[in-house]
Amino acid sequence: MTIEAGAVVVLKSGGMAMTVVSADDDAAECVWCGEEGELFRETIPTVALMIAVEKDEDEEEDEEEDEESKDNGDEDDHDDDEDGDHRSSSKKKAA
Repeated sequence: MTIEAGAVVVLKSGGMAMTVVSADDDAAECVWCGEEGELFRETIPTVALMIAVEKDEDEEEDEEEDEESKDNGDEDDHDDDEDGDHRSSSKKKAA
């Protein structure tokens, strides 16, 4: 696990999500907003941090495809019929 600038991290013991501003092998400089909107900045040993959210490539591709389909006006392939059946049209034909 490499902590680098731009990563979102949390303390291993819990707490607020923080954004890494800069990091080396021993410490990371992090910023975060407090509950009342105040901005905090602190250097924290990397041994005390873990990545808060780690996306794999498949999740990132899925999100990009979802955003593209929303931009193009595409919607799910669901048809509503009179009895409120929400199955896709291909499933209706098979049923």
